Amino acid sequence: MFNEPTTILSVEERQALITMQHLNQSSDYTTPVRSRARSTAHTFPWPKINLLVLIVLALIIIASVWIYRQAPIEQSPAPVGLHPAVAQAGDKLVAGAAKLGITVVITDGFRSSAEQDALYRQGRGDSGAVVTQVKGGDSYHNYGLAIDFALRTPSNDVIWDMKYDGNGNGKADWMEVVAIAKKLGFTWGGDWEGFKDNPHLQMDFGYSIRQLKRGHYPSVDTVVEA
Repeated sequence: MFNEPTTILSVEERQALITMQHLNQSSDYTTPVRSRARSTAHTFPWPKINLLVLIVLALIIIASVWIYRQAPIEQSPAPVGLHPAVAQAGDKLVAGAAKLGITVVITDGFRSSAEQDALYRQGRGDSGAVVTQVKGGDSYHNYGLAIDFALRTPSNDVIWDMKYDGNGNGKADWMEVVAIAKKLGFTWGGDWEGFKDNPHLQMDFGYSIRQLKRGHYPSVDTVVEA
């Protein structure tokens, strides 16, 4: 005969043991679940969503710029002569210089795009020196907003000598004319960086070449206070 176990668990004890084992197993299994929940909360893809929003906004901006550039150019009548305010300021420039004993000659005013292209070819295939850096449509002359000037000597010679002192006051006549022009509201091409256009005077009225190309022109009623 087999010997009986010295200890026999009662039904109640076995049930209590099973319950304890079940609780221990439940605790072991729920720990990873809580860990995964915390991990999921910390790894929610906010950075990815923010990056996606930025990309979408960038695409919208690029598309808007492209649409703007593709818009048809406004069909406003293109200028065919000097703007009245520029012409008036040119007359005042000549008169003001005359008071100082300086004779100013307006050598150029409104210039068509074809004439501008011809000047651009000068020194770049055609004979002569380079006198401009821009093609037709890219000069304020093409919109009647610029003039060029020179000096006339007593011997009736037209010169572009920036050191010439014809009135004998110890100052270069050229720079005296430039000073008058600036007071009248002109911008001088000699102040430009890079290519200096010393005979050039312009009034852009705040308009860029891009705006002018699109048909935006200053009103003919614009007045320059000087």
